[in-house]
Amino acid sequence: MHRREVVLSGLSLPLLSLGGLLETFAAEPGTGAAFTGRFDDDTVAGLARALAARPWRQPDNTLPPPLAKIGYDQYRDYRYRAARALWRDDGLPFQAQFFHRGFLFKDRVDVYTVRDGRATPFAFSTDLFDYTPQPVPKVGDVGFAGFRLHAPINRADHFDEVCSFLGASYFRAVAKGLNYGLSARGLALGTGEPAAEEFPRFTTFWLERPARSAQALVVHALLDSPSVAGAFRFAIDPGDETVFDVDMRLYPRVELTHAGIAPLTSMFEFDPSDRIGVDDYRPAVHDSDGLAMLNGQGEQTWRQLQNPASLQHSGFQDVDPRGFGLMQRKRRYEDFQDAEAAYQKRPSLWVEPVGDWGEGEVHLVEIPTADEYHDNIVAFWRPSQPIAAGKEQRWRYRLHWCREHAWKPELATVAATRIGASHDGARLVVVDLAGGRLPQLADDAKPSVDAAASQGALRNPVAYRNADTGTWRMSFELHPGGARVSELRARLVDAQGPLSETWLYRWMA
Repeated sequence: MHRREVVLSGLSLPLLSLGGLLETFAAEPGTGAAFTGRFDDDTVAGLARALAARPWRQPDNTLPPPLAKIGYDQYRDYRYRAARALWRDDGLPFQAQFFHRGFLFKDRVDVYTVRDGRATPFAFSTDLFDYTPQPVPKVGDVGFAGFRLHAPINRADHFDEVCSFLGASYFRAVAKGLNYGLSARGLALGTGEPAAEEFPRFTTFWLERPARSAQALVVHALLDSPSVAGAFRFAIDPGDETVFDVDMRLYPRVELTHAGIAPLTSMFEFDPSDRIGVDDYRPAVHDSDGLAMLNGQGEQTWRQLQNPASLQHSGFQDVDPRGFGLMQRKRRYEDFQDAEAAYQKRPSLWVEPVGDWGEGEVHLVEIPTADEYHDNIVAFWRPSQPIAAGKEQRWRYRLHWCREHAWKPELATVAATRIGASHDGARLVVVDLAGGRLPQLADDAKPSVDAAASQGALRNPVAYRNADTGTWRMSFELHPGGARVSELRARLVDAQGPLSETWLYRWMA
């Protein structure tokens, strides 16, 4: 299954359908323009295609005076009434609640429900919200800022919040026993580039009414920005691992030269591998600690994240990748010692391409941060060639929100990275490995460290079993010489081949 490219001028729609689309967009999306009537899996794609054929217009996100100046504390008082949740009284396996506009969330989102192939608007009303102790604002149909879905994932008798869509094209989710952490996005444009980043946004959502026996809920979304329109279909299946099956169709108005497919956004401030200048009682602070990859040739790698002194880009070239993700591998309270933030309960997020994605690279952006409140890590797939204007581009992939994700169970994975000073200006690198074939190795086994550096010299590579933990450790010294940057890679091997995934690290003086 390959990405399908269709020249826009060659597309045709049934005459009645096309007329309906044009009538729909007599008003711009996000202004409450009604779209009701027949609905199927191609409806939103048709809307996006018609939208892309028109020049982009800046949506009006002006808020009524009662909402225009509210701050964080007031916005927190605008709570959706759980008793008014969509489908709450219908005995269905999913419920939906909605976010109010205001504070940072000024853009209007229109919401429709779909039942038996018919779309119906879900109207905003102040009756849906509890504003206590604030007065009820006197506003009309201002629409919503986003929504969240609930389902019983931790207890059969309780509907937990599973995921939320709020702000631009951002969304996030949890799995059983986990809390919110990193986010995903519909599309990234120009992330980390010198020019201003463009933030496409979801303007309209359609929520399909689930059957009583449904395991997944289907959500459709219309995306728009100056450069591109798009249609998304999400099939959301919550549980021990919450899975989003994503079908994305893009209709670029212009050539997209710095597009990011399946973008992930997270936070990394510090951990034992990167504590320079850190004055904090906690041993680590991050939502994710590494970028994991399984490339088209079957090599499994782990790139340790960093909080750099300056903006850093890294590209890992590949053909038809099998997967990549920002992962959280530290799972003990002792790893963070933060009883409030509970970073050990933040989810990992693994992207599994469906079909062939061709040539490109997994692109990693690391941005300096001085705190834990701003996301500074972005990862996405970037095609090797710009995405052409005037063609449909279709991408399918699966998002796994999880504790961990198994790729090649025979390989040990990186459990921790530690770096410190050694003698003569060298840096001592220590990498802990766990799992795979390592526990079955004989007591007298002597695996070797296969390591390399792009600059400088590596000396004294050793590998040994840690008698206190039962895991294995590999270490070596980096003598940088006059180098300011060196790309490091290492793995543990024996006569049968690799024992561990490949560890990657960018050392900077």
